[in-house]
Amino acid sequence: MVNVVNELNISSNPHVRDKMTTNRIMLLVVVSLLPACGFGVYHFGVRALLHILFTTAACVITEYLYQYFMKKPITVTDLSAVVTGLLLAMNLPAYAPLWIGAVGGVFAILVVKQFFGGLGQNFMNPALAARCFLLISFSKSMTNFFDGQSGATPLATLKAGESVDTFKMVIGTTEGTIGETSVIAILVGAVILLFFGIIELAIPASYIISFVIFMILFGGNGFLGGLDVQYITAHLAGGGLMLGAWFMATDYVTSPITPRGKIVYGVLLGILTGLFRIFGNSAEGVSYAIIFGNLLVPLIEKATLPKPFGKGGEKR
Repeated sequence: MVNVVNELNISSNPHVRDKMTTNRIMLLVVVSLLPACGFGVYHFGVRALLHILFTTAACVITEYLYQYFMKKPITVTDLSAVVTGLLLAMNLPAYAPLWIGAVGGVFAILVVKQFFGGLGQNFMNPALAARCFLLISFSKSMTNFFDGQSGATPLATLKAGESVDTFKMVIGTTEGTIGETSVIAILVGAVILLFFGIIELAIPASYIISFVIFMILFGGNGFLGGLDVQYITAHLAGGGLMLGAWFMATDYVTSPITPRGKIVYGVLLGILTGLFRIFGNSAEGVSYAIIFGNLLVPLIEKATLPKPFGKGGEKR
């Protein structure tokens, strides 16, 4: 008689068969980021390219050295460190000193990712956590949007009550961080992610829609001030909202896995971003909104987790 047990591959659940490996997912994310990165280099010049190279290299080298000296499996080939480096570089001003991306890359990989167990264990998005760390630690350098001096982004100008050119914001020929200025380039990358099934619409759609509703209620003209299309469009096109909604809020590790949880998470991000922009001191708000949202993901999943069959009724 054949020993059936020895003929079977026995493993713990979940039992999912899929050709989409971590390496393939990350490779597609890298490809989807290239349009925005490319436009950033075109718009800001060689310094943007150097930031991308320096920051990505810092992330990859940090991950390799940590795993090598801690005698852990080397995982740099899964490209997750490359994705972190690209996202962090896209959140840097082109005129910031080049070392700042390296500092942020070390913080993102070492403190936020590896110290908590590596890929899949970090409780917040490493790139955004590093950006917030850099904003707090090196605020002057992180607001250096002009050559040699600090300057206002379009959202800061809008918050001050001045007018902005919305068309330039959509195209991307404005001041800002390397990868956030061109909405068109970001949406091209988003289409790639959607086409290959890397992300779903639930989080970005609920994020953007809830943000628009918040801005209609509490935006430029005050509570129920009416629909100011130009004002809302400027807010959608600026401050990295599109980059955050499509590429960072959808991070597998730090976003909910339940269908209802994704919608709740997106709505929470939209409200938080609106609160930070309208009532806070900063004109941006996306990074802090997503970081706060990451911290609340366990509670969101607990509240939206479907109950097992037969466990939903109340005891009598």
